[in-house]
Formats: sequence, C-alpha cells, structure tokens
Amino acid sequence: MENLQQFLPFVLIMAAMYFLMIRPQQQRVKKEKEFESSLKVGDKIVTKAGIHGRISELAETTMVVETMAGKIKMEKAAISLDLSRKINASPVVEKN
Repeated sequence: MENLQQFLPFVLIMAAMYFLMIRPQQQRVKKEKEFESSLKVGDKIVTKAGIHGRISELAETTMVVETMAGKIKMEKAAISLDLSRKINASPVVEKN
C-alpha cells in the first residue's frame, strides 16, 4: 500500500500529460491526415508558408498547385488545414 502511495503522484502526472498534451496532438494529426486524403483537383488551398493556390494535379504524396506566379510542386503535408478551411468556407454576407 505504501508503494502505491509513492507512485500515485507520478501516475496522476502522467495521466494529466496524456489528456492535456498527447491525446489532443494525436487527434490533430488524425484530422490533418483525413484532410489530406479528402483533397481533390480544383480545391483552393493555403500552404503553411502562406501561398494561396488551387490544386491542379494530385499524386500520392505530392501535388501541383497553380498560383498567380505559376505552378508549384509540393508535398501534401505542406497544406495548412486551418487556413484552407477558412478560405473554402462560404462567405458571410451582412444585410444592412
């Protein structure tokens, strides 16, 4: 019983770290993988570097993005999930 009391704070700290740090990161990675697999030709995207464009070709891990400056070949992992969702969201029109 005494040994259990010695390790209880350590176990509680590890459980807190799992639920506050590790699990949310795993869920975010899962969402990003689902987003990458749902991409299709013609989607508007924003990369993590801030480049705006439209997908013109898709491969398994790479894609060709058409920008105002031309075409760029890049990895699917370079796409920002949050920024791409914002650009593809329907715009809110205010009525005055």
